[in-house]
Amino acid sequence: MKTHTSETQATCTPALALQFLKEGNARFVNNLRASRDLLQQANETRDGQWPFATIVSCIDSRTSAELIFDQGLGDIFSVRIAGNVINTDILGSLEFACHVAGSKLIVVLGHTSCGAIKGACDHVELGNLTELLSKIQPAVYEESHTLDLARRNSKNTAFVENVADLNVRRSVRSIINRSYILEHMVAAGKIGIIGAKHNLANGEVTFFDDTWVHDKTSMQGVVAA
Repeated sequence: MKTHTSETQATCTPALALQFLKEGNARFVNNLRASRDLLQQANETRDGQWPFATIVSCIDSRTSAELIFDQGLGDIFSVRIAGNVINTDILGSLEFACHVAGSKLIVVLGHTSCGAIKGACDHVELGNLTELLSKIQPAVYEESHTLDLARRNSKNTAFVENVADLNVRRSVRSIINRSYILEHMVAAGKIGIIGAKHNLANGEVTFFDDTWVHDKTSMQGVVAA
């Protein structure tokens, strides 16, 4: 598979970038990875890179975006932080990825059985991790399906997964609400943002269609949610 160039990036739309990722994940799930010469790609990108998408995912070793979306060198930017939370540094990275480097799509990627989500569900406090988990706490409190207080913890798988989904959705909204640059790029149709979740058991990525924002109209619907 060929390395992306300035020409292929320029002709890529947010919707096409999303399709590339869906096709790549289908290859990963079916163990049909595309044939690539990674050393050749390293050489071809030594003077520049033209990523079509940027993935904000967890640090979990099983959620490497390049692997689960079957992408090569120069294809995507990968921003990794425990619990796929959003902070100022992440926003700055996303602004660089899209406004400077030309990425057409941002994906906030959660995953099943996330340790950071479990820690937030259990209200863990540990050094600097305390501040990070505090960014997930709003999703913990927002979860409304589990009314029994005794079951609102990491031992309840359904509760954990509900919180993980809410955390992804909150992160998508946070990107739009906290970045003037990215907000206006979305409104102008230059980039898209979507939430998704990776199933560790089977490798499949499920995209949250209700979080898909790619123009002013769709952005208003997600921010208002």
